[in-house]
Amino acid sequence: MLETKRQKQDKPALGLVFFPAFDWKISETHPERQERLLYTRDQLEEEGLLDHPAIREYNPLVADWNDIACVHVGAPDLHHWVTEAHRVSAGGAIAAAKALMEGDVKRAFALVRPPGHHAMRMVHGIRGFCTINIEAVMLAYIRRHYPVGRVAFVDTDVHHGDGSQDMFYHDPDTLYISFHQDGRTLYPGTGFMDEFGGPQAVGANVNIPLPPGTGDKGLHRVLTELVKPILDDFKPDLIINSAGQDNHFSDPLANMNVTAKGYAELAHILQADIAVLEGGYSVKEALPYVNTGIVLSMAGLDYSQVIEPAFDSVKYAQTDDVTRYIESLIAQWKVQWAQRDQLKAKTLSRYGDIYKTEKRIYYDETGISELRHETVRLYPHQVGWRLIDSQSTAGPYGHQHVMGMFIPWQADEVCRQEAYDELWRRKKEGQAKRYVIADEGKGLSEEL
Repeated sequence: MLETKRQKQDKPALGLVFFPAFDWKISETHPERQERLLYTRDQLEEEGLLDHPAIREYNPLVADWNDIACVHVGAPDLHHWVTEAHRVSAGGAIAAAKALMEGDVKRAFALVRPPGHHAMRMVHGIRGFCTINIEAVMLAYIRRHYPVGRVAFVDTDVHHGDGSQDMFYHDPDTLYISFHQDGRTLYPGTGFMDEFGGPQAVGANVNIPLPPGTGDKGLHRVLTELVKPILDDFKPDLIINSAGQDNHFSDPLANMNVTAKGYAELAHILQADIAVLEGGYSVKEALPYVNTGIVLSMAGLDYSQVIEPAFDSVKYAQTDDVTRYIESLIAQWKVQWAQRDQLKAKTLSRYGDIYKTEKRIYYDETGISELRHETVRLYPHQVGWRLIDSQSTAGPYGHQHVMGMFIPWQADEVCRQEAYDELWRRKKEGQAKRYVIADEGKGLSEEL
């Protein structure tokens, strides 16, 4: 049934989900702790925003285990790493998505923790404060329950979202755009222009590594001159903002100069359908102001009076050298984006039916090293399965060897049957301890 004009006017502009995870922290003094959101809550209440008619608050849900297991495989299993707090954080994002997709609100913002954009397909522990990928769990849920195809992520965290890149790298229908402080100067040391998507998804992964000292001016220029035109070309059904806030000038873990008002303007320009909180560790000086600015912007309210007492316009001004570097980066990206179809054809011609890679991954919070061998099935006209043969060499649970078979949400029965046959073949060879199927389209996980 079509909504009437009056119903559209009466619908709240923003659905807000808040989950500070009181019972989860890495340590008492770790930057990723519950205070990250408690000061924000106080600020929102002080401004009266939680009572504003343009904003409606929703309770988080608890993500079902299958919601998580259909996109992740754990070693030794997910239950060893995923806590109730992780399930509620993912469930908070799902609650925000449901509010939007059911038509209750025009946009939604999940202010939840723990974060997730450093979490990859395989889970051997905690990486960059992340265990499971909150946005990937949410997106798989959305696609199973609603008619959503092409989706664009814009990751505004100061750190490259290497986990989200890993989750979506072989999906041509999921565009992942990350602008972040250059990986040569900041964790996790990835996120460069040549990481442009897998063979069947060339052009679906866009990394924009920005120089330290980038401020509002540079960030907005990247957004308006590069990101928005790319989004216009891709034509997504849904835009999701991984809303990291550690580009802020006061953040202790990075070297950027963005302001709270700059973040609010970013949200206004981007017009994301859903935002999900990621990083941001200046607990008192940044997060209350940044989150308030984003909430005001997403709700269509005036954010011009968001003022930060610690901001020094001279000290944190973007230099001419930084501006020139950003101009050059935008120019390079425009050329590469224009050549994406030729690059995809050239990449696919280089491989036959199978694409293989090897990589090493370090779980910095748990001291675990992972060696993975990946095999991706390349079909001529559809997205193929992805097998990850994963071994860890250290950690609290000793040596682990797990094979995870990931069936994409677009899979037909031919692809699905081939994926099962391949994993059964590997099991007969008896190399690993566990063999797990994660079927994103069906929302289930199965151990062979």
